[in-house]
Amino acid sequence: MKTVYLFRHAKSSWADEALDDFDRPLAKRGRRAAEAMAHYVAKKAMTPQQILCSPAKRTRQTLECLQEIIDASVPTRFEKQIYMASAATLLRRLRRASDDLDSVMLVGHNPGLEQLAGMLAHGGDLAAHRLVANGFTAGALAVVEADVEHWAELRQGCGRLKAFIRPKDLLRDAGALHDEGRSHDPL
Repeated sequence: MKTVYLFRHAKSSWADEALDDFDRPLAKRGRRAAEAMAHYVAKKAMTPQQILCSPAKRTRQTLECLQEIIDASVPTRFEKQIYMASAATLLRRLRRASDDLDSVMLVGHNPGLEQLAGMLAHGGDLAAHRLVANGFTAGALAVVEADVEHWAELRQGCGRLKAFIRPKDLLRDAGALHDEGRSHDPL
């Protein structure tokens, strides 16, 4: 069994329109969201064994919020190919992960993460699937368990969507019961 954490960067700032997309930082709201998600990930003990992160500024800043809360010694690689990557590119990258790892987190962008979640997870929590289908919002995290022994065996439909967590729900009502239309966390 392999676990894939798909973590979309938090809300970015458009304040400086002259900045290249790659260099856009997190907005204040995005930083709060990333911090809320980091606390959630720590509370649920979702520390991956490796992190693969887009080198874009907003993904790096999202990851920094996480690393302030979880074990900062988790091996992390910043890989240009993850920046705005398609689901197919992300899947190829995951297939090259070391089989010594049971879990990997991808910190990246849409639409690739949303499409990858849909591609990998054809089972699991129905409420979480509905939320992903309605949009993989900024700062959201999908947890996919893949029924494979080797990363190279990842393929369409091999996984189950265990949870889908949106920061706006954590910020709106920490500790509330999760109804339909809100983050769904059966963990």
